[in-house]
Order: sequence, then C-alpha cells, then structure tokens
Amino acid sequence: MSETKEIITFKDFMKLDIKIGKIINVEKVPNSNKLFKMQFDFGDFQRQIVAGIATKYTEEDLLSKQIPVIVNLEPRLIMGLNSQGMILAVGEIDVDALLFPSQDVKNGSPVH
Repeated sequence: MSETKEIITFKDFMKLDIKIGKIINVEKVPNSNKLFKMQFDFGDFQRQIVAGIATKYTEEDLLSKQIPVIVNLEPRLIMGLNSQGMILAVGEIDVDALLFPSQDVKNGSPVH
C-alpha cells in the first residue's frame, strides 16, 4: 500500500492554475549539477522557473517544448533565483518524465 498526502477537497484542487507553457530559453544554473533556469512563454505572460532536471535532460531536449506548469504558486528562491511556478512531471524522487501535450496547443492553454 502506498502512502498518500493529505486529502484535499475538489474546491482546493480547483485553486491550482495549471497552464501550458513553451520553454523559450534554458540555461544551466552556475555552481549546480542539477538545476536549469528556464524561461516560459504562456502567451499573455512569461515566467522564469528553476527545476532540478539537468541530470535527466539537456538544454536541447527542452528548448521549444510545451509543458504543463502550475503558475499560481508563491515564488520560491532557489540558489538566489526567483522560481515562479512548478513544472509537472512523473516519477519518484528524481524526475523521470516530463509531461508534454500529445499535440501542440496554444501557449497559456489551461490544463483540465
């Protein structure tokens, strides 16, 4: 039996704003083996997100890909960089697979 996190209500889940963003720039974070700083385009706005996926992906793997992102999280400072959201991925402790739409969609499209 797997452990689960605290149960939340449907209303709580609906507070998450998950949108499709296109990665328009990727840079390795200096002095880190696993962090990328990525710039996302959501159509009407852009965001910088820092993610620990550099051991699984290259800059070329990520550039121009569309990924679902939680965009209404409080910003978090990671190694002095402001991270403004969280990418969605599947895996255990380390990221195993990023989630990509099966076809191109409009940047900023809601995920539901």
